Amino acid sequence: MTHWLCITTEENWKVIKKENVWGVAERHKNTIARVKPGDKVLIYVKQERRKNEVVEPKIVAAYEVVSEVFRDARRIFKTPRGMGSESFPYRIKLRPLKVFAKPVDFRSLIPQLKFITNKKKWSGHLMGKAMREIPEEDFELIFKG
Repeated sequence: MTHWLCITTEENWKVIKKENVWGVAERHKNTIARVKPGDKVLIYVKQERRKNEVVEPKIVAAYEVVSEVFRDARRIFKTPRGMGSESFPYRIKLRPLKVFAKPVDFRSLIPQLKFITNKKKWSGHLMGKAMREIPEEDFELIFKG
């Protein structure tokens, strides 16, 4: 079993929660192709700027993967600015394990997370990725919140 951190926006988190599905852009198809039923994923909502407010990055839920990867180009996800008309067509179905009543603050976990080796420039471990594999210990640390 592999553990993953899935990186999304607040808007697309609402879609994930409603549809129990995760999707990635065409350019990330090789990454999602490694995902198998039984794998576990954490949903990471990235930092966003809303008017004069910065919304900090957070982990909002944990899911189990319950399907093989499939292609579906229906437009259920909102395409972030700068990504053209991307529909995130490579998808997996999910079963909720835990939706955190209070999202887990990501920054406070950085000192303890093994997959983040550069604690000062931690965002480099996530930039440009839709998802990334993480160690089981990191998954468990976050899951226990």
